[in-house]
Amino acid sequence: MGSYDSNPFAEEDVNPFAGGAAKGKASGQSNYGGGAFYTTNPGSLPPATSKLSPLPPEPYDRGATVDIPLDSSKDIKAKEKELQAREAELKRREQELKRKEDAIARAGIVIEDKNWPPFFPIIHHNIANEIPIHLQSIQYVAFTTWLGLIICLIWNIVAVTVAWIKGEGPIIWLLAIIYFISGAPGSYVMWYRPLYRAARTDSALKFGWFFMCYMLHILFCVFAAVAPPIIFKGKSLTGILPAIELLADNAMVGIFYFIGFGFFCLESLLSIWVIQQVYMYFRGSGKAAALKREAARGTMMAAL
Repeated sequence: MGSYDSNPFAEEDVNPFAGGAAKGKASGQSNYGGGAFYTTNPGSLPPATSKLSPLPPEPYDRGATVDIPLDSSKDIKAKEKELQAREAELKRREQELKRKEDAIARAGIVIEDKNWPPFFPIIHHNIANEIPIHLQSIQYVAFTTWLGLIICLIWNIVAVTVAWIKGEGPIIWLLAIIYFISGAPGSYVMWYRPLYRAARTDSALKFGWFFMCYMLHILFCVFAAVAPPIIFKGKSLTGILPAIELLADNAMVGIFYFIGFGFFCLESLLSIWVIQQVYMYFRGSGKAAALKREAARGTMMAAL
């Protein structure tokens, strides 16, 4: 049998995965019946074609615009007008408050917030920040005498209660309660607060009012220390006379009254020192002449 060259233009399927036959074809040899070998031209193989499908389109368009609902121009203008109205109202209130504060300052009125005692504020008290330095020591001692009077009246209730239990009767106890109810707030209103305001504002009239009321306070303390059986029922005050009388009948009650007598004596001495110091300042600062002028002016105005 003869051998012939293969047709370079003939189409031939080439399978690179077909084992040994694939190797022969890849090397350019072809086996036909009868053992004849034909060489093929490698350059005659057609180019491989791609069978991949195209990519699908993107599900989200990045260039698309997002519709965000915005307020209309009418709503924006309405809100602007509302804000302007609120701002105008706040300015008006600030101006009104400033006007009231200026009027109060011109009138000399001081707003006093209650800050004493700290656990239950009932009065305004701030000596360190409101009283001049040269009057602070006097004011502190005057404050001590006000607290001392309250202590004296409380102890008076205790001693009279013991005397009542020992058979002295309930009337003296009721009188001791009345002394405390009227004396504790009354002393603050009548003489301590006037002295505090006089020292703060340096007012001659307030100093004059303090002197008048504080003299009554001293007279009461001296009277309570003696406690004669006149005006007040004698055993309703822990003075020296009822203490001596009760000591003979009941020693314990007499001791309670003697302690009250010591409290009233100490209160009287401190009060006398305070009024002396205030009077020395009052005379030395020229307030006495100012008080006379104001009193004369007040009398003239009343007469007119």
